[in-house]
Amino acid sequence: MKPSVLAASLLLALGASAGAAAQTSSQPASSAAGQAGRQAAKPFLWENAVVYFLLTDRFHNGDRGNDLAYGRKADAATLRGFMGGDLKGVTAKIREGYFKELGVDAIWLTPPVEQIHGSTDEGTGKSYGFHGYWARDFTAVDANLGSERDYRELVDTAHAHGIRVILDVVMNHTGPVTGQDPVWPSDWVRTGPTCTYKDAPTTVDCTLVDNLPDFLTASRASVALPPQLVAKWKREGRYEREVKELDAFFKRTGYPRAPRYYLIKWHTDWIRKYGVDGFRADTVKHTEPGLWKELKQEASLAYEEWKRANPDKRLGDLPFYMVSEVYNYSIRHGHRFDMGGGVEVDWLAQGFDSMINFSMKSDAAQGYEALFSSYAAALHGPLKGYSVLNYISSHDDGGPYDPLRQRPFESANKLMLAPGAAQIYYGDETARLLKVEGAQGDATLRSYMNWDELAANASRGSYRVGEVREHWARLGRFRAAHPAVGAGTHQMLAANPYTFKRSWHKDGASDRVVVALDLPRERAVPVTVAGVFHDGQTVRDWYTGGTAVVKDGKVQFPEAAPVALIAQD
Repeated sequence: MKPSVLAASLLLALGASAGAAAQTSSQPASSAAGQAGRQAAKPFLWENAVVYFLLTDRFHNGDRGNDLAYGRKADAATLRGFMGGDLKGVTAKIREGYFKELGVDAIWLTPPVEQIHGSTDEGTGKSYGFHGYWARDFTAVDANLGSERDYRELVDTAHAHGIRVILDVVMNHTGPVTGQDPVWPSDWVRTGPTCTYKDAPTTVDCTLVDNLPDFLTASRASVALPPQLVAKWKREGRYEREVKELDAFFKRTGYPRAPRYYLIKWHTDWIRKYGVDGFRADTVKHTEPGLWKELKQEASLAYEEWKRANPDKRLGDLPFYMVSEVYNYSIRHGHRFDMGGGVEVDWLAQGFDSMINFSMKSDAAQGYEALFSSYAAALHGPLKGYSVLNYISSHDDGGPYDPLRQRPFESANKLMLAPGAAQIYYGDETARLLKVEGAQGDATLRSYMNWDELAANASRGSYRVGEVREHWARLGRFRAAHPAVGAGTHQMLAANPYTFKRSWHKDGASDRVVVALDLPRERAVPVTVAGVFHDGQTVRDWYTGGTAVVKDGKVQFPEAAPVALIAQD
């Protein structure tokens, strides 16, 4: 869809501020309230989730008092230092309703753990651990992002708004070694060789890059706590408590005091303490497969324990969720991922419920039907019982779909309406540019959220930023209300205008929707719903908020719009 095809109805929605209540421009408040009530009755499914992925430091600054902690300085290369986003900022946006307006079911945060205090140069200029993947202490919240209280408030606030929280976990490596951040002991990590990715050993038994110590997760030898952690915890007055908890963990589980089991304990504590609902597992193929199944087992125990202790905060009774980042995994791989050297791994069998689908950003170049039908066939065929998390842009994928945001409406259609779960990377919905002057490598993907452009409804070529966000929001709310969108079976109903149906049935519950794309903006046209909705039935278009009665297997809504999102409720 070209940007210029947005209907005039979208422009009406822009009269409200970016934090306005989530309802379409032509829909009265009473109708929106009724729609919200119907939405709440639909079951939440991870297979249909709208997951919002954000780099906490780059999203929203809620507390300027914590912008530079631990003696860090504002001397980094372009987009490689801390920029002020924090946990309070995310919580504020939850309270404003920003995520619910987008239909977001879950927020995936980069790791909030304390990062290395110093900086390093990977060949792209001085860099700090603003992104969360350079851990120094897995048991503490990084002071640049806030406090433990701030993290608890974020999770509690998300749950109170019906939003789940996914924690990004790193079992593969520590942060780089700097003058302020000593290397962990040699019985904990290896410092070489660097991975060459030719086969399993050269992908697992190595460091991802230079100066990124790799945990010895294959080892079962008992190790003592790293001396830098002992000294740190003693300074903070919590050494005895941490050791007591570790002693209890190892006594209960019978695990050896090997590096992987310390990491499992530390990561699952975030569930037990705060109630996070899922893990996104980082650098999965760079570790031994079996450790993820052990992590899932302990995570599930912690989650059930937290739910029992917090019956008023829990969101339903779904089990703990885990999605894996196996770099270059495609939905077409199914259960067989080639590690090289004749070794294939079924990562889904290692405790994962879903896989991040790295091929979506290239598959999006296909037409709608080729994309949607192939994904539905995979998810209801070889991958039945599991799912994928689709994305068009991400924090470390140098080949995003539409990096200059020339096709933001088409991007939304393909991501938000594709079978499987949808990952919105912060700023997808506001056309945040992914090419930044002066930024090198993955830094260009990690600019600060473009709140200023959204507030000003900035013009970008043939569209405005606010129009883009409203389009994404309408699709997101429709998906959140209808599990058939991501979890249902798919069938094309008409080629012109392109129209398809999705149907979902499980345990006595069911959902059916019809979607039409690339409709003319200047006039309303009939859309076929034959075989889905019957003559005489009243159906709603979630895009415009209008209703119409089915006649002769078709429906025509009173207001023209480029998209029709049709359901009976």
